[in-house]
Amino acid sequence: MKIAIIGAGAMGSVYTAFLAEAGNEVWAIDLWREHVDAIMQHGLKVSGFSGERTVTGIKASTDISDAHACELVVIATKASGVASVAGSLQGQLRDDALILTIQNGLGAGERITGSLDSANILLGVAGGFGASIPQPGHVHHNGMELIRLGEMNGGITERLERVASTWQSAGFNVQTYEDINQLIWEKFICNVGLSGAAAAFDRTLGEVMDDPLLWQIASKLAIEAFDAGQAKGVRFSFSDPVRYLKDFGSKMPGARPSMLLDLKAQRLTEVDAINGMVPQVAKAHGLTAPYNEVITALIKAKESEFQN
Repeated sequence: MKIAIIGAGAMGSVYTAFLAEAGNEVWAIDLWREHVDAIMQHGLKVSGFSGERTVTGIKASTDISDAHACELVVIATKASGVASVAGSLQGQLRDDALILTIQNGLGAGERITGSLDSANILLGVAGGFGASIPQPGHVHHNGMELIRLGEMNGGITERLERVASTWQSAGFNVQTYEDINQLIWEKFICNVGLSGAAAAFDRTLGEVMDDPLLWQIASKLAIEAFDAGQAKGVRFSFSDPVRYLKDFGSKMPGARPSMLLDLKAQRLTEVDAINGMVPQVAKAHGLTAPYNEVITALIKAKESEFQN
């Protein structure tokens, strides 16, 4: 399959390496010139959970128009970049191209539909990866738990299964779901609770869970998100968000979530699509989310320190 990965950051680079190694023609498209040049000149070094090697034969570019002939376009940017990527892809893709968006937080699919046909959109949820880029041309990942895929408009289709098969052949653990939005919300709750607290207080997931005060904050963040989701009509697979949060975090206690890594690197975070979304959904259903309001404000205050 001919695949474009738009946003070859940490997670995008993991996707790029494995899909290319499996024999697909993969274009890694990113604005980070040093990373793109390193991949073109030396290949993409992979280390961590799956061992260490260098994957060659990847086509890397800073020009989004290079996605024009791809059958599958994977948008792996941060949530804040999804709408602009979709706008840049308008008129660039073949009519039958599928767009798969894999982001943290809520609303990625809706941001894409402002520019591209919603009938061609697939939604994905990645869990248990914990990826980072130590230097240009090198991606490290701590695990590869599961890629969850679904049609934005619901249902199991032949094209969804075909995309899932392509990812499975590349070594990913993949499952398809009739209601992917349920899975998006379930991961969202984990990001809201653990990532929000870890980023705000500069802790690993395990340190958040081991500190009684921080764990209380993380639990309240998750409960607010769970209540908002229930009010919205999300059909969760669990009834105890705190236990679900702890089960999730206990699998990778040493992990530092992407929001924390962004703050440490003085980059803008995805807090608006994560903790910042909880008060919005809550308000729409007559609820409040004060813990998430405070954590959002705290993280944005940290961002302002390096924006000035």
